Amino acid sequence: MMDFLQTINKEDLSLLPIEEFPGRVIVVDTERDTEKAISYLSTFKEVGFDTETRPNFRKGQSNKISLMQISTEDTCFLFRLNHIGIPEALEHFLSDASIQKIGLSLRDDFNAIQKRSKLEPKGFLDLQNYVGKYGIKDASLQKIYAIIFNKKISKGQRLSNWEADILSEGQKKYASLDAWACLKIYKQLKAL
Repeated sequence: MMDFLQTINKEDLSLLPIEEFPGRVIVVDTERDTEKAISYLSTFKEVGFDTETRPNFRKGQSNKISLMQISTEDTCFLFRLNHIGIPEALEHFLSDASIQKIGLSLRDDFNAIQKRSKLEPKGFLDLQNYVGKYGIKDASLQKIYAIIFNKKISKGQRLSNWEADILSEGQKKYASLDAWACLKIYKQLKAL
């Protein structure tokens, strides 16, 4: 088994090259496109998962999930939940225990999903509960990814408006990268 750093500091992280999502990005903003995307995603045993919510700078207020990202190794689907809600096909996928959905800090995502749907998420693996057995103590996606792959994930778009009518290329790349990175981390560790 490979030995990983337990943690990485900000200085070392800042020196690493920036990672970029190498695959296709498909924006899903209709129920019909959702059904097509889920039909494709259902052919995989494992996918990466993440969500984005429009930031709120008022104390005590929170917004619903705007975007849900589900990624394979080469394709990431960006579901515009602020446009389509959680269609039935997506609900079934999120409740399907036979497909492993890998994310990070999933409790926050689940709480946010509950604001849109009463579905019960199944088949999820939280990397924060998984990386410890490999000696990694850091809990952020950016640091875990840096420890394993010696590259950094840029967080420049994190506080952008995820409910914009049209997502910018920067938003699409950022959103895709996080879901894909979760899957990549999991597959790398599982292969050891």
